[in-house]
Amino acid sequence: MSTSETTAPETRSFEADVARLLHLMVHAVYSDRDVFLRELIANAADACEKLRYEAIARPDLAGSETPRITIALDPEAKRLTVTDNGIGMTEADMIEALGTIARSGTRAFMEGLAAARDGEKAQLIGQFGVGFYSAFMVADQVEVFSRRAGTELAFRWTSDGLGTYSIEPADLAEAPAPGTRVVLHLKDDATQYTERHTVERIVRAQSGHVPVPIALIEKPDAEPGDITDGSALWTRPKSDISAEDYTDFYRSLAGQFDQPALTLHYRAEGKHEYNVLAFVPESRPFDLFDPDRKGRMKLYVRRVFITDEAELLPRYLRFVRGLVDSADLPLNMSREMIQESPLLAAIQKGVANKILSELDKLSNSDADKYAAFWDAFGAVLKEGIYEDYGRRETLLGLARFRSTAAQKDGGNGWRSLKDYVATMRDNQTAIYYATGTDRDRLATSPQIEGFRARGIEVLLLTDPVDSFWAASGVDYDGKPFKSVTQGQTDLGLIEPLEGEQPPEPAAPEAEAFIAYVKERLGEAVSDVRTSERLTTSAACLVASEHGIDRQLERLLSANGQTPHGARPVLELNPRHDLVTGLAALPDDAELKADGAHLLLDEARIADGELPDDARAFADRLARVMAKALA
Repeated sequence: MSTSETTAPETRSFEADVARLLHLMVHAVYSDRDVFLRELIANAADACEKLRYEAIARPDLAGSETPRITIALDPEAKRLTVTDNGIGMTEADMIEALGTIARSGTRAFMEGLAAARDGEKAQLIGQFGVGFYSAFMVADQVEVFSRRAGTELAFRWTSDGLGTYSIEPADLAEAPAPGTRVVLHLKDDATQYTERHTVERIVRAQSGHVPVPIALIEKPDAEPGDITDGSALWTRPKSDISAEDYTDFYRSLAGQFDQPALTLHYRAEGKHEYNVLAFVPESRPFDLFDPDRKGRMKLYVRRVFITDEAELLPRYLRFVRGLVDSADLPLNMSREMIQESPLLAAIQKGVANKILSELDKLSNSDADKYAAFWDAFGAVLKEGIYEDYGRRETLLGLARFRSTAAQKDGGNGWRSLKDYVATMRDNQTAIYYATGTDRDRLATSPQIEGFRARGIEVLLLTDPVDSFWAASGVDYDGKPFKSVTQGQTDLGLIEPLEGEQPPEPAAPEAEAFIAYVKERLGEAVSDVRTSERLTTSAACLVASEHGIDRQLERLLSANGQTPHGARPVLELNPRHDLVTGLAALPDDAELKADGAHLLLDEARIADGELPDDARAFADRLARVMAKALA
């Protein structure tokens, strides 16, 4: 049945993001354009795997041919063609897959591409992945012929990458049956991609371990010759696989050009049998913190690709790339049934535990390499401390922190909780921390002064998730976590360091002034009290004993979830000259009243906040300055 009727081609405009992306790609100069071939091969392999999956329920779809990708070269016509016998596409599939970009992060990629220097652009391509559209880096026209398995209709998609594309019915003879053929009409400066040695080198380097055989036709009418055998790397013994093989496979799987920081390849045997090949990337994926981002682990059953949407790992391990190939899951289960399978739950548990175990080994065997890993992915791994109660102890052991101890030593290194506990002071019963967005500001905040004076290490936590897990009742080695900005302190039980003087009791005048400040400030604060925290500053703000940490309060407020009735506690240093000087003034003095409000605003500013009433703050400050100059 022919579909090459007189139907006119339908011309459509690309979705706005695609048009902008194509413009950037066509007009940019790249240091390495080879990526396009890897992307087309990856798409072809996915199509073959999808057909194998669909054929489980409908064996008639598979036909008699084994999955195969064929690359055909035509030097005279300046054409390169990539053909697969996979699932194929309908007209609607073409519009969805080739006319829009569904992957999140497209705008971030385009902004990075526009801003990057030429030498950085190839790395950006690998970091973000641009799929099919990378073909326009080397081609001034792209044609796609495709026929969906199980149908008698074929379609032709064509575009010059300048803003529009057209779709029309195609003769069945022009399209694989089933499958997809992508024809690139190469630019004059891209004719090297019709040379056998160039194409073979790229395929072996970037796609040598794609689980579908790849053949090459050197010129029209030549016989195809296999350049890869499609063997599944994960089924081979580790002793037969080189580090370069693993890196090549990781790059083709992850779509990145970095090295894997950690490679896990093992076979689980016993009650359940499955192969695992997983990689921890060296660099952070651009969409790591995208709220819609899912994991990137693929599920196979006896080498048949099933899905890349199964939750094979906890969300806090979403940076791991790789696959699991099960020998026990039935091929004819739906994706929904697989997700609910107790066998999958056992696989999830085993793989997650293995990855965390290997990370623990890395932390003990190579501190520098582990520190680089933590720099990239620590903020995500800490999500597990909050979400995964069963592995909380393991995750706390893996966690690394910046702290006042590292800053005091002039360093900028990471500290483990084991390091922290080993250096706790006598009578110290808690692990102290401060949360915020700026580590340097935290390290100099007034709330930490009393802890520094006693040699107590304070963890400086600057990731948003820190405010949640640290306040969730966790403990390490029996020591609870306690915020330095919340509640009363027990610093009186810990001796000051040598050379530091223990604080003297507050004078009666200071105590009376604190009561006066509380009356003047009214509902602006929940309490005003003497501080054990302060040694050199006059005032600071803290949360009440049973309230929430102030940084957590700010995060909730930023998301429209302001805690009802949350008001800070103002702590004053009764030994500070400013406090004692104000305390000596009569209660009806204007300067004393202004001073009470300015102490609160000073504490707010030190906390990284703004005064509640900027005009009133400016007026008070002006009156105080005028009196000082009088």
